[in-house]
Amino acid sequence: VQLQASGGGMVQPGGSLRLSCAASGSGFSSSIMGWYRQAPGKQRELVADITRSGTSNYADSVKGRFTISRDNAKKTVYLQMNSLKAEDTAVYYCVQYGMGYFNWGQGTQVTVSS
Repeated sequence: VQLQASGGGMVQPGGSLRLSCAASGSGFSSSIMGWYRQAPGKQRELVADITRSGTSNYADSVKGRFTISRDNAKKTVYLQMNSLKAEDTAVYYCVQYGMGYFNWGQGTQVTVSS
């Protein structure tokens, strides 16, 4: 399984970005997909995840601003990030997990700065 994330970049506070993560291999439609992030000097934390049926879960810090979605036909998960704040600056990682497995993708940098 490979997870290829894209869409990171630099944006001003209040701006928006959309991250995408394309998965290769089998099992996408049966997996939980999600996004973690790690800011400098901080532990990696869950941002959001989504089950195969579309039930989503968010960190309190991003509720109301971020939206996770998935397209099982395209084997892709998305993270729409609105009203970005400086504290959202981090490396964002795509993850895929289920019973007995947890796969990490490479990170994509998101920087929120004026």
